[in-house]
Amino acid sequence: MAESNFSEVALFIFSGFANHPELQVSLFLIFLFIYLFTVLGNLGLIMLIRMDPKLHTPMYFFLSNLALIDVFYSSTAMPKALVNFQSNQRTISFVGCFVQMYFFVGLLCSECFLLGSMAYDRYVAICNPLLNSVVMSQKVCNWLGTMPYVIGFTNSLISVCVISSLAFCDSSISHFFCDTTALLALSCVDAFSTEMVIFVLAGSTILSPLLIIIATYIAIISAILRIQSAAGRQKAFSTCASHLMGVTIFYGSLIFTYLQPENTSSLTQAQVASVFYTIVIPMLNPLIYSLRNKDVKNGLLRVIHKKLSP
Repeated sequence: MAESNFSEVALFIFSGFANHPELQVSLFLIFLFIYLFTVLGNLGLIMLIRMDPKLHTPMYFFLSNLALIDVFYSSTAMPKALVNFQSNQRTISFVGCFVQMYFFVGLLCSECFLLGSMAYDRYVAICNPLLNSVVMSQKVCNWLGTMPYVIGFTNSLISVCVISSLAFCDSSISHFFCDTTALLALSCVDAFSTEMVIFVLAGSTILSPLLIIIATYIAIISAILRIQSAAGRQKAFSTCASHLMGVTIFYGSLIFTYLQPENTSSLTQAQVASVFYTIVIPMLNPLIYSLRNKDVKNGLLRVIHKKLSP
């Protein structure tokens, strides 16, 4: 009977940051600024890529997909968090919580595999430049751009199914959105098998594309070192420096959150790390991929010139 009562949780309460009421206004303003910057920055990057024909290449096709993911990715958690900062009732329905988790985890997994697709594109461009247009055809680009979503949302569906079937003995989520680690902590039954399923899914989602990225960059670095001219080496490295920086920041925070042994991590640490990859990284990506990219800056100048020309 008790277990039946536990499973009848109708809503969850977000308790992340609730212990610091004096920071609510400051956090609201910071989160609002970051969210607006994220949405405007990524949508601006997408529009620029669509408007400039010279950016209609595989590299920028994947970059526009990354920007699109970041817009929806941050939008799954941020609007609700902003509302909660200004409300005393920080609740979300049982169904709403798992819908939020489904899209958040799905987009998170999609970004992992999309970064792998981007690494493969850089590998072909640098290691086989003469065959780049043949290997990275529109059909291949569409396939490499679509599969991350298919794999990501399939993993997310499995995660939602196994976690939603648990019995919950508490409704207070020590987070500002519905995350897998926070919901597993609320289970009042032995969730070892569920935790193993989530761990395997998280491990395969993080490590599979990461191994692809590492393998491609080993080949890329080897190819760059064989280039005779220093200018050629610098140009080749600059084309993948932004991607490498984004991968390092993104995967570092994910590994810290999801792949630590249980006795060395905590919900507080996971919350801090998730703030970083949920809020900060989607904001940084437009900066990482534009400020260090001459093609994007030149494309922006061309679009501005075209719009200002009579």
